[in-house]
Amino acid sequence: MQEAATGRTAWSWWYLLFLIQFVAVLWPPFYNVDEPDFIGIPFFYWYQLLWIILGAILTAIVYFATED
Repeated sequence: MQEAATGRTAWSWWYLLFLIQFVAVLWPPFYNVDEPDFIGIPFFYWYQLLWIILGAILTAIVYFATED
């Protein structure tokens, strides 16, 4: 009943998916290289752009999994 009164929901294990995105983008040794290229774009740049798409997908998964 307390959850309904405050409007907050319980913590879910789905939120750990955000940790994947956080670590993958904010830990530079994972992507601080030039190789491999992808259509002439160095790894550093396409890795970051790829995580924009993956981040949106992970956010959607968490949203729909925790939606009441």
